[in-house]
Amino acid sequence: MQLLTTLILAAFVAYMGAWYSGAIEGNFALLLFLATVITGAYWLAERFYFFPRRQAAAAQLEVSAAERRRQLDAQGIDKVDGIDVQEGKTRLLMQPWWLDWTAGLFPVIAVVFILRSFLFEPFKIPSGSMIPTLQVGDLILVNKFTYGVRLPVINKKITEGNAPKRGDVMVFRYPPQPSMDYIKRVVGVPGDEVAYINKRLTINGKVVPTTNQPDYFEQDAMRYFKQIEEQLGDKPHRSIINPDVPNFVQGVTDFKYKDNCRYSVEGVTCKVPEGHYFMMGDNRDNSLDSRYWGFVPDANIVGRAFFVWMNFGNIKRIGPFN
Repeated sequence: MQLLTTLILAAFVAYMGAWYSGAIEGNFALLLFLATVITGAYWLAERFYFFPRRQAAAAQLEVSAAERRRQLDAQGIDKVDGIDVQEGKTRLLMQPWWLDWTAGLFPVIAVVFILRSFLFEPFKIPSGSMIPTLQVGDLILVNKFTYGVRLPVINKKITEGNAPKRGDVMVFRYPPQPSMDYIKRVVGVPGDEVAYINKRLTINGKVVPTTNQPDYFEQDAMRYFKQIEEQLGDKPHRSIINPDVPNFVQGVTDFKYKDNCRYSVEGVTCKVPEGHYFMMGDNRDNSLDSRYWGFVPDANIVGRAFFVWMNFGNIKRIGPFN
């Protein structure tokens, strides 16, 4: 078992090393699932096999020591060198390193697996596509059950939950590369006709209400951008616009249901198919979103983002967001 455990731990370390170095594209959900299953198997083996055997050996040591003491007493010998029975029992009951690094870690790994898979999952914002709502470096929490509970790894929905609403900030698997997670705002739900023409958002023929806000200073770009507040869902949110960027969408790729979209020099108009969603970033002119790669299917949904739990560069960022 020591050799087998060594090989298993070495395989985990090699996988993480290759992932960190960029040699492979890692899958943390799969890694955590395997760690839970393997450590769980060791935990069961420890509880029902290895630990009872160690208990039996410790009990046998105590019986043997008592019998030896009895025999020596019968011979009139009251002083004799021998082993410390209590110390011997402690050593026999001690968990070996290969169980300590497997069965011993199972409770912690299991709790993390359950929390991350079915309740809340942490993410880090890597880009500025959701500025001003989310900043680069924000550490956020994503609710994994609002849109229905899904099985880990395969992302199979097992409960219905609530349907995503316009205005929700949602994490999803990037359709062109499902191993990557993206975060954008839900702009169009199934059946909607979404138009983004001349930098104005229209849903089903109605212009989304906006109010002008003070210009937003974007630190990375070191310049000011036009800022608006939109009433897309139940709660308002802010977006920024760069007037210098052309209205037409550049670099559109082929995607499923592309025929549902019409592109022009003014922008794009799309009819959202059933079971899909149209996503856009709040940093409208610096966001690779549904305008470029198409619709997000329901099967790709990860959860609803709702809370910044830390930003090491600015702790004032901690709190809920719309």
